[in-house]
Amino acid sequence: MTELAIRRAAPADAAILAANNRAMALETEGKELDTAATLRGAAALIADEGKGFYLVAERAGEVVGQLMVTYEWSDWRNATYWWIQSVYVSPVARRGGVFRALYRRVQEMAADAGDVCGIRLYVETANARAQATYAALGMRRSHYELYELDLAFRSS
Repeated sequence: MTELAIRRAAPADAAILAANNRAMALETEGKELDTAATLRGAAALIADEGKGFYLVAERAGEVVGQLMVTYEWSDWRNATYWWIQSVYVSPVARRGGVFRALYRRVQEMAADAGDVCGIRLYVETANARAQATYAALGMRRSHYELYELDLAFRSS
């Protein structure tokens, strides 16, 4: 099997990132996202590192996985949490260590940054496979539950 390369996303990756985000939303939440909006969103994040960054996993020059990191300031710790979001691994590459490699790179980058107090993510409550993967990587379930007011996807 060809070696996996992990790198930061570049502007040329915006279209594949957006397509993967749409595929992930449809697969995990049954939501069909707007093509133009997802393309603008991926491009905006790539252009503004203050928002966060994407990492992509490539095999033989093809993007087979991705994740996005955004930031949350913690006044309790005077440091930043990195939130992993928009995780997607192409179906043919699943169970092949792609997420593990992406996650390990995030860990390395967070340690090198010096001001990161933790790495967090949220997961669908019914996604037992993902939860087992995160636990196997050393992450633990938080005592927090997520509440939201979704202004973008209001029911009609």
